[in-house]
Amino acid sequence: MASVTEQDGTDLLAAARRRLGRGRDFVEETEPGALATVAVIALSLLATFVGFLVVSSLTVAPFAVFVAASGYGWLRHQEETALVLTLTTTMSTLLILGLIIVFIFIEAVPVVQYETATVFGVGVPGLRLFVETRWDAVSSPIRYSMVPMIHGTVMVTVIATAVAAPLGVAAALFLSEIAPAVVREFVKPGVEILAGIPSIVYGFIGFTILSPWASDQFELTGQGTYLFVGIVVGLMALPTVVSVAEDALSSVPESMKSGSLAMGTTDWQTMTSITLPAAFSGVSAAVLLGVGRAIGETMAATVMLRGVPRLTEPLANVFYGQETLTSLIARNYGEADGLQMDALFAAGVILFITVLVISIGAQYIEWRMRRKLGGDA
Repeated sequence: MASVTEQDGTDLLAAARRRLGRGRDFVEETEPGALATVAVIALSLLATFVGFLVVSSLTVAPFAVFVAASGYGWLRHQEETALVLTLTTTMSTLLILGLIIVFIFIEAVPVVQYETATVFGVGVPGLRLFVETRWDAVSSPIRYSMVPMIHGTVMVTVIATAVAAPLGVAAALFLSEIAPAVVREFVKPGVEILAGIPSIVYGFIGFTILSPWASDQFELTGQGTYLFVGIVVGLMALPTVVSVAEDALSSVPESMKSGSLAMGTTDWQTMTSITLPAAFSGVSAAVLLGVGRAIGETMAATVMLRGVPRLTEPLANVFYGQETLTSLIARNYGEADGLQMDALFAAGVILFITVLVISIGAQYIEWRMRRKLGGDA
């Protein structure tokens, strides 16, 4: 056994030396031109980015150099050019995301400072945003409380989750474990089509059909209720829940299901005692992603809600709908300026942090599922 191991090691070492020799020859032949091309691509892209930031009319010049250098490099040094282009694309994505985060946080600073409240003699920046309930950009003193919009967002999200979670998990279970192949081929594309319908279409249907019906049936003053906005948003989040949950259920090893059936359990018992528990992390991630979609939904809420930034009375009243964080931004950004614009950025910061936490939680849960099914935990 030792001699075989030594021979294998010798063969691997010889192969590595041959590859290293070929790589050295390749580098010696192409290194000057490839390095020059890569340098031109990188520097021209950097100059383009700087010109974009300073809003220079000369930005087109380095961009043209970047395009020309990339084309030349793709023809003459394809491997090195592909490497630098993919690297710069990745770095650009991270950089753009970082700039967006920095921008919205910086823009929200003035209103955070303005809404400072004193607690035991210590000023707490932004505290009034979350302890007062008045949003008034006209009367003195001006107040920009986020409490009414946070309340509206929570109401819509809870209702949407109550709609999307059970329906989505049930549909995913049907597609994964019960439906024949022919039915699955028709139903799954239909679910994907639902995901592609613009949100304004859902909002328009809710505004023209659901809201008038609710106003007549429940004798409401005006249109717009958290209940029906939540239902519409839940239907919008349904394709996301179905798709992700179905993938999670399908990833459960067939051996686990077969072993359960071999023990004499029925198909339903196998689904409820084996498949669902094994895929629970992935199903939970699907629900969280649906919740993230519900929190970030804009147009349906903007079209269907009243647009009044105040709390409902009582707080649990779902038959009136005032405003959410997303609808507040969509409804006011066109005419806002000064502190009011900064307050809209503060709403954006709240949304960003909330969705970020939910997305990280969903990714963590999905990672736990893959680790569990992979046998690492």
